[in-house]
Amino acid sequence: MTKAHGTYDPAFSGLAELLGKLAEDGSEVGASVSVWHGSDNLVEIWAGYADPEKSRTWNQDTIANVFSSTKTICALAILMLHDRGLLSVFDPVAKYWPEFAANGKEDVLITHLMSHTSGVAGWEEPITLEQVYDTPYATAKLAEQKPWWTPGTASGYHAQNQGQLLGEVVRRVSGKSLKEFVRTEIAEPLRADVQVGALEKDWHRCAEMIPPVFPPGGPPQLDPNGLPFRVMMNPPLDASHANTPGWRLAELGAINGHSNAQGLAKALHVISNRGKTPDGRQFLKKETVNLIFQTQAEGTDLILDVPFRMGIGFGWSNDGAIGSIPFMPKGKVAFWGGWGGSICVLDVDNNVTVTYVMNKMGTGTLGNERTAQYVVEAYESLKEKGILKP
Repeated sequence: MTKAHGTYDPAFSGLAELLGKLAEDGSEVGASVSVWHGSDNLVEIWAGYADPEKSRTWNQDTIANVFSSTKTICALAILMLHDRGLLSVFDPVAKYWPEFAANGKEDVLITHLMSHTSGVAGWEEPITLEQVYDTPYATAKLAEQKPWWTPGTASGYHAQNQGQLLGEVVRRVSGKSLKEFVRTEIAEPLRADVQVGALEKDWHRCAEMIPPVFPPGGPPQLDPNGLPFRVMMNPPLDASHANTPGWRLAELGAINGHSNAQGLAKALHVISNRGKTPDGRQFLKKETVNLIFQTQAEGTDLILDVPFRMGIGFGWSNDGAIGSIPFMPKGKVAFWGGWGGSICVLDVDNNVTVTYVMNKMGTGTLGNERTAQYVVEAYESLKEKGILKP
């Protein structure tokens, strides 16, 4: 039987056994899971291998491309700038990025970018992946175009381009690129192993991403005239791109973050812990954390075609039954995940963070069966330990 490595509170032995079991039966190739409560690191475990050939073990410092879980780090960056009084999330984007006002976007707010309600959900003109890697070019193209729907009226998942949109706001306000801001203002102060892209010196510890296997017939076919096609297929993505130098060197704040479960947890636990770091420092004001739970859109997302409640920078749970994420805990819980299955669950009610990162990708963008098993098992253990509020 494959065993999970790392440390965990005895109450979470079931979670460690689950990770080991899924690594043993091939459901996982390599993965890590982390659980924090307040200042207590209750779980830091990993198992399996960093490559499909199983020639490299998944170690404590193994990192993987987390796809859209990167968006949580972008959201944190903007919340930090708001917290410091350098911007207001309720300001027009054009206040800091004047070129963005073109073609009827003068009233698009930063909250619209953060909640996927801006109407600028993708590139209007055909764009190649290499052009997306060119941040100034890709960003300027977004500034030129019209919104695809009235901003603020509905969410439409900014799947590939939210990083360029928010990253340009970060650059205009802080003077730092998104990569540099994440490194100097998030990763280093919080001692969190998280980065946008991956530095070449870290490539030796990057897990190889294993693309999802679709059922017979392949992935769902999209209407070439519909919004989902325009967002998801311009440019078309192959998950194996994440294993290439071009991808790792690029600044794709929506999709090419590299981390592991512990890295994401250490960066994001300041949200779950109501603004405080595990050592008691006030990293964000409570009022800033509470902004996340101001509902910006509620209803069927125009791109994902599932019901969502979007807060500022995150989806949020409230009743625990959102779209196809029935495993999400109830209450004041912010969350987001990444293509393939990674997840970040930020439970402010209970000061709890649960994160999961893997290299064998499942289908879908809202978690999969493995994601659900880890979150449910973690919450069973939290209940057993008496941590959860009644």
